[in-house]
Amino acid sequence: MMTSSHLLAPNETQRLAALQAYRVTGDAPFFDEFVRLTGKLFQVPIALVSLVEADTVWFRGNVGLEEVPERVPRGESLCSVAVLSDEATVFEDLVNKPCTLINATAVGELGLRFYAGSPLQTATGESVGTLCVIDRKPRLLATEEVALLRELADVAMLLLDLQAVLATTSAPALALWADIYAAIGSSISRLDTLAELLQWEDTPDTPAALAYQVSQREEAAVVAKTLQRQIKAAIQQLKL
Repeated sequence: MMTSSHLLAPNETQRLAALQAYRVTGDAPFFDEFVRLTGKLFQVPIALVSLVEADTVWFRGNVGLEEVPERVPRGESLCSVAVLSDEATVFEDLVNKPCTLINATAVGELGLRFYAGSPLQTATGESVGTLCVIDRKPRLLATEEVALLRELADVAMLLLDLQAVLATTSAPALALWADIYAAIGSSISRLDTLAELLQWEDTPDTPAALAYQVSQREEAAVVAKTLQRQIKAAIQQLKL
């Protein structure tokens, strides 16, 4: 099925050319771990890393939406819309304000209400995919959450860069991923602990509850910076 012209970026030819380096096949469980962490940071049940191809959207990381195929038609995915902008694309309530650029029926059948996607941009500015967080209930996205999504999209892009570099070398991948997995795992454990503590509070505005929420935001900022630093170091190591 050909992609409708209204879903094509102005630089579509260059965008697809840039995408080729990242169409690396094979198992990539670290993407699922990364989006699982992203979902916890935003407290949503669904998070995805996608690559927007010529006619399909390829979900490289998928937590919470495992019932969909690995690839779906471009006209059925909100990620096709998110790559058209340099900024985050946000739909707060897809039932009351659906996206008219894609097949709204496909989105409705999955029961999706909230979508926020930040483009994955290469060093030369082409948007090859998205990092998105999704919920089955409407919600707002605070300004600081938009900034966090952008930071995490940069991390996802670095993961794609690292996988692309690994595909051209014979370096043992497991050793390179060890520190990255450890950082993700430690952060998930801390977030789980904070979420459990928060549940014990009668209301979300008690002093303790507010302190836990501050800790969650601080954890989000730390993990984004930590992952960026570790992945950049791994890429540099491979290029030596």
